[in-house]
Amino acid sequence: DIAALNNYWENVRSLYAPFESGQLSGSSDVYEHEIPGGQYTNLLFQSRQLGLTEKWPEIKRKYAEANIILGDIPKVTPSSKVVGDLAQFMVAQNLHATDILNQAETLAFPDSVIQYLKGDIGIPPGGFPEPLRTKVLQSRGLEPVDGRPGASLKPYDFEKERVNLEKTYGKKYITEKELLSYALYPKVFEEWKDFEQVYGDVEMLPTHLFLSPMTVGEEVELDLGPGKGRVVKLVSISDVSETGTRMCLFEVNGEQLYIGVTDNSVERQGAAREKAKGPGQVGSPMPGVVVNLKVKAGDKIKEGETVATLSAMKMETSIPATSAGTVKRVVVNVGDKVEGDDLILEIE
Repeated sequence: DIAALNNYWENVRSLYAPFESGQLSGSSDVYEHEIPGGQYTNLLFQSRQLGLTEKWPEIKRKYAEANIILGDIPKVTPSSKVVGDLAQFMVAQNLHATDILNQAETLAFPDSVIQYLKGDIGIPPGGFPEPLRTKVLQSRGLEPVDGRPGASLKPYDFEKERVNLEKTYGKKYITEKELLSYALYPKVFEEWKDFEQVYGDVEMLPTHLFLSPMTVGEEVELDLGPGKGRVVKLVSISDVSETGTRMCLFEVNGEQLYIGVTDNSVERQGAAREKAKGPGQVGSPMPGVVVNLKVKAGDKIKEGETVATLSAMKMETSIPATSAGTVKRVVVNVGDKVEGDDLILEIE
């Protein structure tokens, strides 16, 4: 009965409505920018998350420009992501093609762009763009990959990694699936395990409950296994506190349970972040989250050395030192959200 399948998928799609890109029709300008269909909607969603919604037409133009800068390459996963990352970077930094080449030694390019130029995802049919490639690699002390990347890839020690994972997460939680997941996507796997440690196993939650928050007065029944049914009701949600926390009152099988939840949608009062303005000040190239800090106050660094890593919608960017010297102060922590030009650290 095909009608039953049709009804099922209509309902499934309604559950995932919050993740729709908003693209409701075809777009003839695809002949100009050549953005692959699947990436088009992803890029549209990413641009909104980066605060570049009003610049979407410009991002599409920059995509075509970025493609030529990188050598007019075939755009498939992951090469299409490289072009998209560079396009958004150019829009966020208000850069033109000439700026990319003239400032190649100092620009905080997305990591995907540097990896492409290094040769980590293979050799493009028309070769790498020069002198862009040489400028980017030499200024960062990187050696290009010679030939096919897979040919020089070291054998993966599955047993060694299995032991390490079992020590970290417990032997009973590491199966072949977990081991392969870690081998293919180590960072994503670690992020998932961190999520799991906070929220537990969420597989038994109904899809609508996982994707959409409960409303006050809503009651759901959860089947956690034989004899483990739970009836959960959201009774009330308090006003937000000064720390951004709301206290949620639940009833679980008739018993009251209070849970504190951080409301990330509320802008908390506080001093605005300092902006990078003068010499020796290293700023964020675009909005994102600080995921790594490689230096601390007192460290001696060289110009171009990576001092921090920023993540924005799966696009990681290594932030280089703008000058050589000693780190005077670091004003952010790992996990901090920053906007474009927010001060990361100062060098003297």
